[in-house]
Amino acid sequence: MTVKERINDKLSAALAPLQLEVIDESHRHHGHSGWREGGETHFRVKVVSAAFAGKSRVERHRMVNAALADEFRDRVHALALETRAPGE
Repeated sequence: MTVKERINDKLSAALAPLQLEVIDESHRHHGHSGWREGGETHFRVKVVSAAFAGKSRVERHRMVNAALADEFRDRVHALALETRAPGE
């Protein structure tokens, strides 16, 4: 399973999102800190979830980071997040 697939599966399970897009942007960071041969180190995640309702941006990001803790230890160097509740 790719890192992208693991991110998708873990966020789907943790947040039951209405929309989820996981984009591997590793190619844009070639040669930068944290980049590794084979990519799968830098991602952008766009997620809309009712679980975010009433939460601050920091709380939302903490929820995502907690769900992906293993990926940060294993392979992921950077994660750009766009987190919204329905209707935002």
